[in-house]
Amino acid sequence: MSKIRTGLAILLGLTAMSSAFAATAAKPKITMPAARAIALKSWPGKIAKQELENEGGGLRYSFDLTRGKLKREVGVDAMTGAVVENKDDTGQPAD
Repeated sequence: MSKIRTGLAILLGLTAMSSAFAATAAKPKITMPAARAIALKSWPGKIAKQELENEGGGLRYSFDLTRGKLKREVGVDAMTGAVVENKDDTGQPAD
């Protein structure tokens, strides 16, 4: 019975910790539409894929852009709006 109580206490503690973390997790200061505009300004094209991701301990928007046969990945910091990645993906396999 003691093992069950200990297991239950650990489970409840982990649940409380994850809820507290979710409540205090950083939220982007830059909106997806604003980040999209920043990405397209840095490399005009069509957006093939977009997502908000937690990379390297920080939030960023990632955009896969196309222009004809050219492909590019542009990353925008979700807190500052700075372009943090702008690399040629031409020739890379699709995700």
